[in-house]
Amino acid sequence: MLNLHQLRLLRELAHRGTIAAVADALSYSPSAVSQQLSLLERNAGVPLLERSGRRVALTPAGANLVRHAEVILERLETARTELAEGREVAGPLRLGIYPSAARALASGLLVSLRRAYPRLEPWVWEVDPADAPDALRAGQLDLALTHYYDSGDGHPPPAEPGIRSRPVFTERMRLATPTDPGPAPDPAPDEDPVRRWRHAPWILPTPGTLCHTSVTRLCEASGFHVDSWHRVDDYDTALGLVAAGVGVAVVPDLSAQNPPAGTTLTPLPLRRRSEVAFRAAGPAAHPAVEALVAALRDTLPTGLATEPN
Repeated sequence: MLNLHQLRLLRELAHRGTIAAVADALSYSPSAVSQQLSLLERNAGVPLLERSGRRVALTPAGANLVRHAEVILERLETARTELAEGREVAGPLRLGIYPSAARALASGLLVSLRRAYPRLEPWVWEVDPADAPDALRAGQLDLALTHYYDSGDGHPPPAEPGIRSRPVFTERMRLATPTDPGPAPDPAPDEDPVRRWRHAPWILPTPGTLCHTSVTRLCEASGFHVDSWHRVDDYDTALGLVAAGVGVAVVPDLSAQNPPAGTTLTPLPLRRRSEVAFRAAGPAAHPAVEALVAALRDTLPTGLATEPN
């Protein structure tokens, strides 16, 4: 008989790529994960994994079983959602929030949720949007506030397997530059404002994050490859460095409500769209999704554009 827990481990392996990554994400030992997958393989009666040294790959049968596992786990989530319908929104709620939103919104968000739902017990985990889908699928999070960058090409990122989302708000990204930069960077009034600063020191987020990828692609679209003298994930710190005249940075509206003196903010053709992500559960979402979306919109600073339901 196929075991639900073992199917979840197989799906995690398909998404994370290595047994060590699955073990680390789910707080198991690699040997425990390997043992459970071996039991699943034995119960299935066909090879599910191909081992080559320390590397493991799914066989065609393994990949096919993962597709069935996605359906089974989605149906289980649907059943949980239907059981929750009509019940009071209460109990523990594990929320993942990307760092800049956590800094700006988390305290007000928790106050709003507790005021509206006294029996709800929300707690916050700061998580990069790139890591949120895995944490949701693994059951480490119930909901996550994530984002993606929209350059206006009309192509949102592909949907994550087993994950759905509700749009909440949109921000414009802005180029933060020193008000008094000394010698003009590249005086050309009709030139792309990003390209004007191609020779300046750039303050970039950590490689591997969505924020880093968005800035490097923005610069590539302006015809140059950007490297950085500074690696900073905190936008307040980045703005402080810009004000000190040591570089330029790209920041979202949420983090630029009160920029320090000495900075100039130029709007860019790039937007950051934030969504509440959750495990797929058929056409309906868990009632806590509605609660979180409402609380977020109640907490947002004036001027940020909310998305329609």
